[in-house]
Amino acid sequence: MDMPRNHFKRRLHEKRLQVGLFVGLASHYSMEILASAGFDWLVIDAEHSPNNPASVLPQLQAAAPYPPQLLVRPMNHDPALIKQYLDIGAQTLLVPMVDDAAQAAALVRALRYPPQGIRGVASSMARAACWNGVEGYVRQANDQVCLVVQIETRQGLENLDAILAVEGVDAAFIGPADLAASLGHLGDSGHPRVREAIEDAIRRIVASGKAAGVFVTDPDLARHYRDCGASFIAVGGDTTLLRNAAVKLAAAFRDGEPGVTASS
Repeated sequence: MDMPRNHFKRRLHEKRLQVGLFVGLASHYSMEILASAGFDWLVIDAEHSPNNPASVLPQLQAAAPYPPQLLVRPMNHDPALIKQYLDIGAQTLLVPMVDDAAQAAALVRALRYPPQGIRGVASSMARAACWNGVEGYVRQANDQVCLVVQIETRQGLENLDAILAVEGVDAAFIGPADLAASLGHLGDSGHPRVREAIEDAIRRIVASGKAAGVFVTDPDLARHYRDCGASFIAVGGDTTLLRNAAVKLAAAFRDGEPGVTASS
């Protein structure tokens, strides 16, 4: 069996536009719906959503027959947790709250087998290796893993150039909500100061030769960030899509009907 190729990583290096979605419902059934919806990539969120390796695994399996590339966002930088996500089949990790080069370097090592890293070797138990069915998995895995660091604090911005200089960091993704909070504008990711910081960060990322990504739901702003150089863009999340559609549908059948309430 051949080694699975990381097409998301290849497209990052080619700076090809990739449109993605955050997935937080922790459901393999809804994952399969989203995987058939036309996105280039989907990121399974285990930072703010009720996910763990046991719930991420069936979502990876559900999406496997479909075109989108799957990313996983772990809840922290724990090398043991990272090892589990890699072993169950994740090739690309979007890691939150990367604030300096030392953290970035530690993450690079966590994603790689020795001598480049510290990932433990147990390919006979790893879905990623098809339980030793992938010939030469341990010799090829380091080339196929992909690390996307998430920049979402003032400290991360201050250390951005040093973070980008770390070999093994493939891309940097801007998280506007936490960045806005760190810059003193909690709940206002559209604040001019936040937008200026995002634009500057995107340009610095691109200038370093790395791929730049950002979360943005407004189509016009997404095009603007694309013009700034962002090449992979998350345009929403499954929880927001579901809630917005449900609220709109309920309101559509309630408006103009006196006496009809949510509890009727």
